[in-house]
Amino acid sequence: MSNTSRMRTPIAEVRHLGSAKSGTKHAWHMRITSAALVPLTIAFVWIVLTLVGKDYNTVRATLGAPLPAIIMLLFLLASVYHMKLGMQTIIEDYVHGEHAKAWSLLGNLFFSFAVGLACVYAILRISFV
Repeated sequence: MSNTSRMRTPIAEVRHLGSAKSGTKHAWHMRITSAALVPLTIAFVWIVLTLVGKDYNTVRATLGAPLPAIIMLLFLLASVYHMKLGMQTIIEDYVHGEHAKAWSLLGNLFFSFAVGLACVYAILRISFV
């Protein structure tokens, strides 16, 4: 392909950046979180299914152990980050007004942070109390 028919500048090709300067990084983060969520989701579902029908103290004891707590934290944090990235993509693609887009992106950031913080608090509270 000749240099005149390319859409990306040579420096963008070296840095692996698209025209928006961060699209490639964003896409890689989506793929990495997707790949990480496959085993984490399986482990999360397995933990939850083993706790179905158990009494309160058994559930607290199981979730208080380090490995299940870490798996649940990793699953929830990866899920929240993946959710944030997905919503960011939707907002960037479908919200057309600049002010509406800026406020939507800010709302997405705060919502994702609040959900992540609530999840971390809940898991740590169960794990350490």
